[in-house]
This record gives sequence, structure tokens and C-alpha cells, in this order.
Amino acid sequence: MEPILTCQGLTKQYGNMPALMNASFNLYAGRIIGLLGPNGSGKTTFIKMAAGLLHPSGGTLTIGGHEVGVETKKIVSYLPDRDYLPDYMKVSDIIKMFSEFYSDFDSVKALDMLSRLGIDLTKKFSHLSKGMREKIQLSLVMSRQAKLYLLDEPIAGVDPAARDYILNTILQNYNREAAVVISTHLIYDIEQVLDDVLMLQNGTVFLYDSAENIRTQTGQSIDMYFREVYRC
Repeated sequence: MEPILTCQGLTKQYGNMPALMNASFNLYAGRIIGLLGPNGSGKTTFIKMAAGLLHPSGGTLTIGGHEVGVETKKIVSYLPDRDYLPDYMKVSDIIKMFSEFYSDFDSVKALDMLSRLGIDLTKKFSHLSKGMREKIQLSLVMSRQAKLYLLDEPIAGVDPAARDYILNTILQNYNREAAVVISTHLIYDIEQVLDDVLMLQNGTVFLYDSAENIRTQTGQSIDMYFREVYRC
């Protein structure tokens, strides 16, 4: 099986400060990958490079066989770690914008998810609660038929019930021919959905293995192993 994403010696520096150093790994379709590590470990830097928002300082990064650029943006669906939709727009207008901008956007799926959430499509984005905004943004991202989903802290700052909804949305709606990368600090809440775990430490790859192998070899949950590795 050909990988969806391939890194070879991927490096990103800000001046003399390394954010990601010499990272090499492959991501495969049909897998949900937990991107784990403390603050400053390089998680968001990697996601932004894969999304085409940052350029590598060295090494290579290909997605679907293409270097990151126009072609990869067609097959990558990216959820940033903060609100990214215009506050002044109504939800209905946001759906229309996605439909016009992304050829793989399924507006029927998006409307169905928003309907089940009880979202009033006539409301402006700014008039919705943080939890509702999080759910809307995720619903839109997961309504694309992408090959790679990049979700940066999708469950941060929402209540446990909202986390359950978000995880179920991810599981039920991602393209099975795609890979899903979830960056998070809330490992206990998310580890049950993970197939693989990619741990970063000080900008380098500390571990990349299946969640099952890690549990078997360590005799611990992913959450407990993470706490042991990154204990202050």
C-alpha cells in the first residue's frame, strides 16, 4: 500500500531555533493517528507544513505523491486549533462558501450533521457558543471527501459531552480511504479511537507505532505511557 503522506528528513527552523528536526515517517489510509507531545514539540508546525501554511527548511514532505502545494490542498482537509470562520457570516453562507471553494465538499452531509446538532442556519457564527462553533467547524471539515484530515486540538476547550460528539463525528464521517491525524493533549479522551500513535519530543520523532503495540509492550494505556515519557 502506498502511503498517503511521506516525510523524509523533514525539518523546520525559525531562525536558529529548530521546531522539527529530521522527521521521517509514512502515514497510511484507513488509520487514525494520534499526534502527541508537549507544547513546543513540533505538532502544530508539522500540521501547518502538511496543510501548506508553512514551508520546510529541509527534507521532503509529499501527500498523495505530490509535493505540498495546490494539488495537495485539494485532498487535505484541515481544522486549525482556533476559530477560522468569519464571525459576520451566517451558518448557511458558510456552507455555501465551502460548497463553492471545495469540489469534494458534501453539503448534504454537512446539513445533516448541523441539523442533528439543532443549529439555526440563519445565525451568525459570532452568535454561537464556543462548543457550537467547534462542532460546526469540525462538521464542515469532515464533510469533505479528503485523503488526509489534519485536526489540530479538535476537542480542546469543550465539555465532555461535546468531546463525545466530536469523536463520534470523526469516526462516522471520515473517508475510509483517508488518514486522520489528531493532535491533542487530552489523550485519555481520545485514545480509544486511535490506530497509531506518533510522539514528538523536542522537535524529533520519539515514537511511531500502533496503539495496540504500545499498550502490549508497555503494559500501560497510551495516556499513562505519555505521562511517564513526558513527566516533568
